[in-house]
Amino acid sequence: MATPEQLADETRRVRKVRQVVDISTSLIMQSDMSRGEAELLVESVRDRILNLFPDGSTTYEVVYARKFRRLIAEFTTSPAERRGVVAPFAPRPR
Repeated sequence: MATPEQLADETRRVRKVRQVVDISTSLIMQSDMSRGEAELLVESVRDRILNLFPDGSTTYEVVYARKFRRLIAEFTTSPAERRGVVAPFAPRPR
């Protein structure tokens, strides 16, 4: 039987995982992130989750890995697809 302190600690860690995943998914979906940048982000999220739950690699693969792969495929671009934005400037008056 878990102690109240252990339950509180696990609740805190679960909340932190949810927060990290929510922020990361939002960044992938709402920014103009490249595939490589998103993969680095997901790798750091995975490391953070496994730091919080050291025995959670299987759970990570089942719950989050598929979701992140889908988001990366749908919302990121390869370097060849990225295009710079050119803002038109009015000529300076002389």
